[in-house]
Amino acid sequence: MRQLNPPYARPWTARRPSLAVTLFAVVVLPLLAATALTGWYSVRYLESQTEARMQKDIELVARAIRLPVSHALERGYERTVQQALESAFSIDRVYGVFVYDSEGREVAASGRMNASLESERVALLAASGERQGEFGEVGGEEVFSYFVPLTDAGGRISGLLQVTRKGSDFDGYIQQVRIHTLTVMALTGVMLVLIFVVGHRWAVGRHIRRIEDDLRRVGEGEPDHRLTLHGAREFRLLASSVNRMLDAIERSRTELQALGERLHRSEKMAALGQLAGGVAHELGSPLSTVDGKAQRLLRREDLPEPVVTALQAIRREAARMQRIIRQLLDFGRSNPLRRRRTAADRPLRSVLETVRDQGLARGVDLRLESPGEAPFIGVDVIRLEQALGNLLRNALQAARSEVRAGWAVDDGWLSYRIDDDGPGVAPEVRGHLFEPFFTTKPVGEGTGLGLAVAHAAAHDHGGEITLDRSPLGGARFCLRLPLEPKQEGDTDAV
Repeated sequence: MRQLNPPYARPWTARRPSLAVTLFAVVVLPLLAATALTGWYSVRYLESQTEARMQKDIELVARAIRLPVSHALERGYERTVQQALESAFSIDRVYGVFVYDSEGREVAASGRMNASLESERVALLAASGERQGEFGEVGGEEVFSYFVPLTDAGGRISGLLQVTRKGSDFDGYIQQVRIHTLTVMALTGVMLVLIFVVGHRWAVGRHIRRIEDDLRRVGEGEPDHRLTLHGAREFRLLASSVNRMLDAIERSRTELQALGERLHRSEKMAALGQLAGGVAHELGSPLSTVDGKAQRLLRREDLPEPVVTALQAIRREAARMQRIIRQLLDFGRSNPLRRRRTAADRPLRSVLETVRDQGLARGVDLRLESPGEAPFIGVDVIRLEQALGNLLRNALQAARSEVRAGWAVDDGWLSYRIDDDGPGVAPEVRGHLFEPFFTTKPVGEGTGLGLAVAHAAAHDHGGEITLDRSPLGGARFCLRLPLEPKQEGDTDAV
């Protein structure tokens, strides 16, 4: 199996054996050892069985001619004895046959070699009355002899029959069996190794290499690439698990990126809020002084008309700057919320009365759409009225002839809806609407802080402001707040 390339590769992985080597060591080698042990035992068993079978053949030959030889020997028929001995060679497994009398003298012999024994030895074997076989050496050659006592009609030992076969016949046949068995074992071992190599490459190696390639693509900058499900069930489970892990990592990375962006935005808004609050505080006192002095000068009756007109212009601009300063203070306010339980429609009705004159001045029909009894909600009433007032003023400035305000309850959320029949919001500016000091209005008609203040109020209440297309044809702003149960210490608004 190939090693992973950097950055996946680890120094220690190069020193570890591959999966193929490990499988070969723990599976194939023990299997080959077991095969060799079994073969060795089989060879030994075949050798013993072959030798026993060849001895049995000689024993059968001896038994076959024993009775005719005993009968002819008892009656002194030497020719018949000789014919019986020669008949043993028709089997083609006998090399010599010898007949001895009870005193150990050779009576008859036939065969390709002389393996006759000494008289004392023959007499002892005949006297034992036992059939037995043994290996001996004749003329430098190993010979197997099988001895069968001969008896007369009365059951007395009358002689001894010796049937021989060359020991090299045994060795040659056993060697042939041994070579054949070892050859089969060697071929079996080679076939096992070849089967393991091919089987591992087909069933394991190619799937591991594919997983390796897929992971390398992910590591080299393709985070959306996923492992292909293929191969055996274990490989499919492994690939599926890795894909789930990659999905989880991707989700975590996306969430961390979103959290980072929100944190950066929050820090930016906090910094702007502190800056706006500081500027408003520093400008408020001088502006009040300018406005106050202009007001006192206007009380004089001897001022020429141009001066009066100039002083009135100064007071109008001072009033506009004071409104801007109040918005800056609202935006920079970081005081904790002072929640109180109040009916959801009460802040909206209050704000509608405040801005109704502005609607009449612009010729806009301002309506309240009441779906019924409003739920109670725990909010900072002042902050909520500031947010609703900014949304309503923004709608009045954008509307052609109609603005509708109302509320709705949906799945634990309270939504204040502000609709207008204006031109709507262009897609390219939607992402900047709630940024401080961003405005599409002409100079002098907007500070760019109204929607930012409303958004901050909604965020502080755990809510949000969404923008959709209004049924009136313009824009619909929804200020959504979570409905909370009444908490200990909350008081109803008066």
